[in-house]
Amino acid sequence: MDNNLLNLFFPALWETVYMVFFSSIFSILLGFPLGILAVITDKGHILERPFTKKCLDIFINVFRSFPFIILMILVFPLSRFIVGTTIGSTATIVPLSIAAAPFVARLIEGAIKEVDGGLIELSKSLGATNWEIIFKVLIPEAMPSLIHSFTITVISIIGYSAMAGAIGGGGLGDLALRYGYQRFKTDIMIMAVVVIIIIVQLIQIFGDTIVKKIKKNRK
Repeated sequence: MDNNLLNLFFPALWETVYMVFFSSIFSILLGFPLGILAVITDKGHILERPFTKKCLDIFINVFRSFPFIILMILVFPLSRFIVGTTIGSTATIVPLSIAAAPFVARLIEGAIKEVDGGLIELSKSLGATNWEIIFKVLIPEAMPSLIHSFTITVISIIGYSAMAGAIGGGGLGDLALRYGYQRFKTDIMIMAVVVIIIIVQLIQIFGDTIVKKIKKNRK
């Protein structure tokens, strides 16, 4: 590998980290309240609203159905409106966040539903408000599952960011495609893939460690 290509590698790595970090934050900010609403508006829950629940399910399922590449193209106007361009790592944060948000919502919904219903009933009997039940019962009790869900989300966004490189998103995916595949530089492509795998493994280990610590502290 020559020095010029090596110099391209580190900026590509930074672009991937940059995209994944901010996309993860924004997708969680968008998806977390949707997931909470999908739980509490369900039948028999603290804020039962069948129509709202149905609308949320349709909304989440529709956005989850879009392949990421197609969704990225569809939100080009929104990316241009927000960041002024449709190319580059900053512009890619917009479709990455939108694509991951419904995925986050479903993961959050599943995590919150694992909370024992008896705790909710006990909280109600003690006079807790809906806000108190959400923030002092549901979220704390589901924290290990929530951390696991966040870990899965970040790993999924890494995969999305690699695909974004195919249409000018930048990052390691773009490096592997343009300088590895198209120029027949196998070493570049292998290095990009290996680094992505290492990043995924580190994130998984980090997430699992936090979950274990939370469960250990509870015991």
